[in-house]
Amino acid sequence: MKNVIPWMAGLLLALTLSPVITMGADFGPDEWLQYRLNSDKNAVFDNGSEPLDNQIFETEDEIRSTPVVVGNKLFVGNHNTGDLFAFDLETGEQLWHNQAPNWVHSEMIYHEGTVFVGFGNRYFQDSGVRGTEESGVLALDAESGDILWKYDTEGEVMPTPAYYNGHIYAATGDKHIYQLDDETGELINKSSIDHVVSMSSPTIKEDTLYVGSGRPSPYTFSAYDLTNDEFKWQTEFPDVFAGLDDVPPAVSDGVVVTTALTGDSDNPEHWLYALDAETGERLWEKSLGTGDFVKNNKSGAPIIYEDKIFVGSPITKTFYAYDLKSGEKLWEFENEVMKAPPVAQDGIVYFSNTKGMVYALDAKSGELKGEKELNGTLAPSGPIIMNDTLIVGSQDSNVYAVPLSEFNLKEESGQDSPVKNEKANSDESNNMMQYVIVAILAILLIGLLVYMYKRKRS
Repeated sequence: MKNVIPWMAGLLLALTLSPVITMGADFGPDEWLQYRLNSDKNAVFDNGSEPLDNQIFETEDEIRSTPVVVGNKLFVGNHNTGDLFAFDLETGEQLWHNQAPNWVHSEMIYHEGTVFVGFGNRYFQDSGVRGTEESGVLALDAESGDILWKYDTEGEVMPTPAYYNGHIYAATGDKHIYQLDDETGELINKSSIDHVVSMSSPTIKEDTLYVGSGRPSPYTFSAYDLTNDEFKWQTEFPDVFAGLDDVPPAVSDGVVVTTALTGDSDNPEHWLYALDAETGERLWEKSLGTGDFVKNNKSGAPIIYEDKIFVGSPITKTFYAYDLKSGEKLWEFENEVMKAPPVAQDGIVYFSNTKGMVYALDAKSGELKGEKELNGTLAPSGPIIMNDTLIVGSQDSNVYAVPLSEFNLKEESGQDSPVKNEKANSDESNNMMQYVIVAILAILLIGLLVYMYKRKRS
């Protein structure tokens, strides 16, 4: 009986501490290998961790790239200054600060303890190469922020690079796709795409890289085979004059989705395109309408969620839902200028605009379910959702983390409905069961101690 007491005491202690151990688990994914994490560009991750509290991460300058969350760290870079930051997600503490040689519009993607980021600006050289001063890719130690290597390119690397099979792929303003060794930065291969890539961050789906490009006309969309380093197909868009080279494509279920502008800057028309991922054939195309031309990031970036395309148009100032396969328009929601990709979870799609607002819409009907005012221009950095926490960068230099519960989502009845899914309900049930077990064991332990005390007295 003497041996039972310490055993049960140890078990009681372990069960009591287990909630603390659970809370100490990593908040974000283990890796972030391309723009917006997933090929469908719906940057959502959930491992059962509790949402973050309201948090503001302060940087030095405008943020125009999507914040990257890996483990318990947040990585983000600045537009004009090239400042690079890592923050502790729980405390908001700045862990390290370094600087790239030029603008940073690229995300800081992550693989096995290293972050990779592109740098460069949008100004053209006399030769037609896009990007002046220094351009290239940096690799930094994710723990210390120390630069591990730097590779210089002739043109800008404003699009986010992508990781695949030990290599970093960068699409550039000098009309090439670079393949670099992820550990050394050594150039492995350099393929000419024949067109400038401005902000179309390459998307990797299985063994293929997809990217849009611009000058010289015709604007062209390309699929690049990563297994043999050659182009699978290139589809020309002779009517396009802007946007195709700005938009990171979304890929899902054999369909590639992108947007672009036709006409001219006096009367631009915004188009949504769906291409066959294997052949490049245009499956369908839909006009979103005409409107006023906007400076920079002229064409909205799409995501794919539950066989639907969601995209905002800075030209028509309207947010849209389309069926992925048929191209049928499902609904539209008029708003302000919006440029960033949205994000969707649990039947709700969230989008941000240039007025500092984030809106929550029913993904099926387009009905407004909630909204949240933040600050600054929320573009072109789009929101992401990590464990029921919406995270978005702003041109006011801050990254905002907001628990989804603050949107006070409305049910059909009009009653407030806190954000909660089956996973959350399951977690609550598991925690309740855990506390019940601890209570029972505590009672048993107390009973044993009383029994042993009385037996010793007798």
